[in-house]
Amino acid sequence: MTAPLLPGAALDEEDAEMTTPPDGRAGITADLVRRLLAEQFPRWAALPVRPVPVDGWDNRTYRLGDTMTVRLPTAAGYVPAVDKEHEWLPRLAPSLPVAVPTVLARGEPGAGYPYPWSVRGWLPGETMLSRPVDDPVGFAVSVGEFVVALRRCDATGGPAAGLHSFHRGGPLAHYDGETRSSLAALAGRVDTDLAIEAWERALAAEWSGPPVWFHGDIAPGNLLVADGRLSAVLDFGTSGVGDPACDLVIAWQVFAGESRRAFLETVGDDAGTRARARGWALWKAVLMLAECIDRDPPQAEVNRRVLGEVLAEHRGRHGRSGRRP
Repeated sequence: MTAPLLPGAALDEEDAEMTTPPDGRAGITADLVRRLLAEQFPRWAALPVRPVPVDGWDNRTYRLGDTMTVRLPTAAGYVPAVDKEHEWLPRLAPSLPVAVPTVLARGEPGAGYPYPWSVRGWLPGETMLSRPVDDPVGFAVSVGEFVVALRRCDATGGPAAGLHSFHRGGPLAHYDGETRSSLAALAGRVDTDLAIEAWERALAAEWSGPPVWFHGDIAPGNLLVADGRLSAVLDFGTSGVGDPACDLVIAWQVFAGESRRAFLETVGDDAGTRARARGWALWKAVLMLAECIDRDPPQAEVNRRVLGEVLAEHRGRHGRSGRRP
């Protein structure tokens, strides 16, 4: 019997996939894509354009013929990813163990659309959300191997963590106020004392190593599965160089038991990095839980479960002996 994954993943608007809503979300339509192609890439203008069956939040994605996609940011905050991926994905791809998106062309604003956009190659497979894996332990190892390989890529000149990565890869302190406000809102409904203790330990475990590449959103919606195996990793929009602890969040959001141990052993980080990683998972869980605890019980339960996993590991490692590491 294989070790299970957690029965749900803590997702927010940045991370979540969604069944494609009626065409036109964020003012983007298939007709707009056709007009952009006709203006800028007429060689592809005759190909069929259709929304993908499952879409992300930061961008709208359309199939272009059988072998390509068109990807358009839905808001200004997601625009920096276009140039970042255009420049860095070709450099990173040769050093990674699975496929990543191939950027074929960069589009300019036009046809009433205000942002740059891109044409990419289509990657076969289904996301981890759509296709459960048969071997969770083996899958966890393959995700860990991807994280390790990404960290080993040359970080020279890479984009330092900051606003473009939504501060993933940077100090957790950026989200200190938000985390404490969320915990204050959850007082009496979760173990806020233990959560603050775990959070403060994460803050104290500052990153002191050289900056390395991180993905920033290792989540089920960005992991493609083919024949039961990890086949590709999508969406490097939050990637950059800095502290890689944010790439371990999937350990508590998705993996469990043997699969969690296999992932963390494959990545092989020190205790400080694990503490910061638990901090990233805690921040997201309490932020989402504070927002949905009274209006979306199923999603609240998912985030409550993730918080419980994080706090249980913190307690197992450190007990409740005080807030100082």
